[in-house]
Amino acid sequence: MNEPHPAMKIMKRYILLATFVLSLPAICAAQFRFALITDLHITKTGPAAEDLQKAVNQINATGNLDFVLVTGDITEEGDRESLKKAKSILDRLKLNYHIIPGNHETTWSESGMTAFGDIFGGERFRFEHKGFLFLGFNTGPFIRMADGHVAPQDISWLKEELKSYGKEKPVIIVTHYPLKEDVDNWYDVTDAIRPYNIRMVVGGHYHANHRYSYDGIPGFLNRSTLRGKEAAGGYSIYGITPDSILVYEHNIGAEPRQWASLSLTKKYYDEKGSPGKYPDFSVNKEYPQVKPAWLVQTGAGVYSSPAVLGERVYVGNDMGYLTCYKLKDGKKLWDFKADHRIVGTPAAHENVVVFGSADKNIYGLNAETGKQLWKITAAEPVLGAVTISGDIAYIGASDHTFRAIHIHTGNVVWAYDRVTGYIVTKPLVEGNKVIFGAWDNTLYALDKQTGKELWKWTGGLTRMHFSPASVWPVAAYGKVFITDPQRALTAINIETGETIYRTFQSAVRETIGLSEDKERIYSKTMNDSIVCFSTMTDTPKQLWSSNVGFGYEHAPSMPVEKDGVLFGSAKNGLMFALEAKTGNVIWKHKVGNSLISTVVPLSSNNLLFTATGGEVGLLTRQSTHEKEPEVDCWSFTQRGKAKKGDCLTFTQRGKAKKSTVGALHNVEKLKKATVGALHNVEKLKKSTVGALHNVEKLKKSTVGTLHNVEKLKKSTVGTLHNVEKLKSQLLALYTT
Repeated sequence: MNEPHPAMKIMKRYILLATFVLSLPAICAAQFRFALITDLHITKTGPAAEDLQKAVNQINATGNLDFVLVTGDITEEGDRESLKKAKSILDRLKLNYHIIPGNHETTWSESGMTAFGDIFGGERFRFEHKGFLFLGFNTGPFIRMADGHVAPQDISWLKEELKSYGKEKPVIIVTHYPLKEDVDNWYDVTDAIRPYNIRMVVGGHYHANHRYSYDGIPGFLNRSTLRGKEAAGGYSIYGITPDSILVYEHNIGAEPRQWASLSLTKKYYDEKGSPGKYPDFSVNKEYPQVKPAWLVQTGAGVYSSPAVLGERVYVGNDMGYLTCYKLKDGKKLWDFKADHRIVGTPAAHENVVVFGSADKNIYGLNAETGKQLWKITAAEPVLGAVTISGDIAYIGASDHTFRAIHIHTGNVVWAYDRVTGYIVTKPLVEGNKVIFGAWDNTLYALDKQTGKELWKWTGGLTRMHFSPASVWPVAAYGKVFITDPQRALTAINIETGETIYRTFQSAVRETIGLSEDKERIYSKTMNDSIVCFSTMTDTPKQLWSSNVGFGYEHAPSMPVEKDGVLFGSAKNGLMFALEAKTGNVIWKHKVGNSLISTVVPLSSNNLLFTATGGEVGLLTRQSTHEKEPEVDCWSFTQRGKAKKGDCLTFTQRGKAKKSTVGALHNVEKLKKATVGALHNVEKLKKSTVGALHNVEKLKKSTVGTLHNVEKLKKSTVGTLHNVEKLKSQLLALYTT
């Protein structure tokens, strides 16, 4: 074996020495300690403020600490008053502190999360300390109950900061949620940071100490400042040494207790990570006929549904843009910039699009050009969705006011200012009433012409978190139907506001939809299923339940029926279509892994959608050459019994095929699958050939009134190509 050349040995020594010298300042400087406090849950009253004050006092009395990290859930209800109260206590720290919001600031936020930035200076932070970079950012969810989510613009910011800092120097990431399944796009975050020297990710949320591996990247969750069932609360201390990170729990009145440590020299992860971390999109292979006709990645979070007017689609986003897309291909036509995020779903009518913004304004724009027509300023952010009825737009805001606005003039027709909480829902306009919920345990009914209060419903709810605030109410047969976070379905008398029934039997939550004929309501359960109830009864009558398989679910996206198909969506990027009358699954399709807002069906085969991850798209069920479900069988006797002969079925292209009745397993299934599940000749007469009401009309409207083969094809079952076959089938119907 040849020995290396002496010059090469010297070169290697110089390289090693240079590497050591370059790293020496960072190693020597990397000796410091900091405190971490999390999950404060400050309220207007209660012991949480006392627990925080004790933590602040003890941190101030502790020597050799350089700064404090505050990692979310600063308040219980996300309100401005509680945030100010928390700040007044945190400002008593003798050290600098760096703070991010938690899910209690983002999910329940009367300000649309603007108050947090106003009070604390922003929703993310960046600072360097003794050779380490600290990056903290928001992990959601946003305004509605859902999984955590890191907004696309925050991931872009994270990548830019890390790129500019370099791959060698150590970085500590600060979040509220753990970077695992609690955050729907956690893998996007770990993919963004893993090329760099990430030493750990720290946060809270679980109120207890936990050590995790986020696809190899070390992570720590920390105890809450709340005392809970213990005698006193506490916080965490992190010690950075030249070669290690030491983690301590420091309870009030006790000595710090080390419970974890990390090496600063060990490599814990590689740049690729596990390939199994990504979402499963195999469901799209099960239903290949369903595909996006177009899909736009906007690069910003989208928290509302799209609005449609003619050939245009309107979408608001987290960056404050209201963007108009071409319905046909998703081409961007124009955008309008508000001064803050858009949370509520817009509405468009008579060439005017109306929306609210967290910048405290309600806007009316020309729907074709995006030019501002008018603006109304509220006292607080406007987070509500818009409903337009006639030429009046109805919208609620966080200034405890619900407004009716003329869409062409921008004049406020009336304003109801006695709402206790803030409003995010889409109002229901039914008859002479406009009905909406708020984050104050209350459902309101107002006269739509005058704004006069007609009734209020509270249902005995006492916790703000149980409010019927995110659900979009529906009404039928003299009843208003809602669901709420207490997992109840409630029917309310639309005239009096009295409870007709309230049931917990299906564990539904904040989702409800109405059938086109108003005879059924639909809701998502919290596990896998859609349930259907009758609207016509004064007691809960379940008609069907369908296991769609979307898993655990708590996101408020409403089911919507269109042309006999029920469409829905879930928090994990899944959309689905069911037969409205039976619940049978027609198809499922997954786009991304974040919450899909309430979809907007255009037909039984097309729907528009938006996602928290920033996706906007048009989903289409394409025609295939595969065998379609069999349609009504025409070989029946007057008594509804099947003959032993062949039963005609038809493909999607209208070509007749032969399949024997023997393919059906029994007479009962045959009855249900044919002629609209009619069981007797009277129903058969009423429902065949265009729902004609009697035999005479039926006879006149078939062969006798059809003057050519083409009209016969269009008015009977699926454009038959053989008039003689149709005649023989119809004659069999009436002569047998």
